[in-house]
Amino acid sequence: MPKKQVLTNALLETLSIIAYKQPATRMDVEHVRGVNSDHAINKLVAYDLVEEVGRKEAPGRPLLFGTTEQFLRTFGIESLDELPETDAVKMEEFRQEAEEEAGTRLDI
Repeated sequence: MPKKQVLTNALLETLSIIAYKQPATRMDVEHVRGVNSDHAINKLVAYDLVEEVGRKEAPGRPLLFGTTEQFLRTFGIESLDELPETDAVKMEEFRQEAEEEAGTRLDI
């Protein structure tokens, strides 16, 4: 019997960033999360929720990631248009809290 996939908070956070910003590079994810996200992205690829969708036209040609059909099936949605809208007021509050915690300005 296959092992059950467990989406930890770190995996859900990483998946959310990719879902909303896609296509996204590891650096895009790490810029928002503020921590190394290699493990989280690799797990999401292994779970077939995220896949490589190309390379960014930038120095080093970093990989771009996007969500998969399995992502849509797993979360019971037909398209990315069904993702909940982000609340601008809540996002601003979150940004301010994160900046205070980090002691720096965030560009989100």
